[in-house]
Amino acid sequence: MNQNLKIFFWSLSAALGGFLFGFDTAVISGVEQTLQKLWNLNSFEHGVTVSIALIGTVVGSVIGGIPAEKLGRKKSLLIIALLYLVSSLGTAYAVDWSVFLVFRFMGGLGVGVSSVVAPLYISEIAPAHKRGRLVAMFQFNIVFGILMAYLSNYLLSGIGENEWRWMLGVQAFPSIIFTITVLLIPESPRWLILKRGDISTARKILLTIDENSAEQIISSIKQNTSKVQISLFQKGYSKPIILAVLFAVFNQVSGINAIIYFAPRIFEMAGIGKDSALLSSAGIGLINLVSTLLGISLIDKFGRRALMIAGSCGLILTLFLVAQAFFTQRMGMNVPFYLFAYIAFFAFSQGAVIWVFISEIFPNEVRANGQALGSFTHWLMASIITFTFPYIAETFGGGIVFAFFALMMVLQLLFAWKIMPETKGKSLENMDSVVLVH
Repeated sequence: MNQNLKIFFWSLSAALGGFLFGFDTAVISGVEQTLQKLWNLNSFEHGVTVSIALIGTVVGSVIGGIPAEKLGRKKSLLIIALLYLVSSLGTAYAVDWSVFLVFRFMGGLGVGVSSVVAPLYISEIAPAHKRGRLVAMFQFNIVFGILMAYLSNYLLSGIGENEWRWMLGVQAFPSIIFTITVLLIPESPRWLILKRGDISTARKILLTIDENSAEQIISSIKQNTSKVQISLFQKGYSKPIILAVLFAVFNQVSGINAIIYFAPRIFEMAGIGKDSALLSSAGIGLINLVSTLLGISLIDKFGRRALMIAGSCGLILTLFLVAQAFFTQRMGMNVPFYLFAYIAFFAFSQGAVIWVFISEIFPNEVRANGQALGSFTHWLMASIITFTFPYIAETFGGGIVFAFFALMMVLQLLFAWKIMPETKGKSLENMDSVVLVH
């Protein structure tokens, strides 16, 4: 296997955590009504059934930096793979509601930890000039996993009274593949030097990645070994912390999760029938996938900042058009069209950039904890938006909600234009000068 194929295989192996992330998140949509009837769940219990994985995700994102630092990136990825495997089999064979919740929560933990460790690992084994598109494969796999969950649910529907068990249990197959591939990848060379002092093994891996820069990277990392025990929350790290937190907040106040999770509801608010709404939400999934691919192809050519500025402009325009449609009551098919365009702008900008940017901007000695902070902020905001959107939309109307999202994207444009540094093609060891000077 040549050098480029090895790096691609290592990155793809870690990015499979993103596929299972997306699959695990979306698969519940095919079984939640069946489970409500099966176990006679009231509205509160039904809500817990749907949201328990999201709670696990928030918890997983908080603790994800701990195993990444203590055990290493590879062992952490293996733990994630096993969490997905046990969760899929446990929920498929659950005998009652409480057992189901335990295993579903475990799947959420896997999602949360994977959102920390997988982008972190890929960023640390990718050459600087390819890092953007390799880390962005994680986001592509999330979107792909969501689509495959919907397709799997569709194909398995109608096979019998235990179809819900099959819908949940089928995730075991990609989980096993993920487990096997993780066993075949090397540890992060940066973690090996910083935490284990294993320079010889790290050198072999770095020579595979980029033989021209291997010794320079080793020298730079060794200079920082004295900082290993430094806490993330110190004055010297305030700039990357602010960047990560703001980026994660803007990712969610764009309204992306509200639109993806509640697309049928939004289309019905716009006066479109349920059948058209379901068709339109499937269209959102396809556009999301294609536009994420576009973002991956452009991120190392034009840079993270350029994608964010272009994407922000498109998000502002499309969200204001949706708000105007609700305010003027001129809705109909205009709303799905505007939202399709919105998804395209989001996917090739925020969607493709978020995990790349957050995984790049922290110094080696605090990168795992910095990634965990960014991921936690992302999931906390996702939870808030998801839980509050139905109430706020019903109370204030679609016009106010989408105008708010548009206003937030104006602020994001200012952030990308005035504050966000360009990290394209920069070595992780030289990122301090990029982030702190900008």
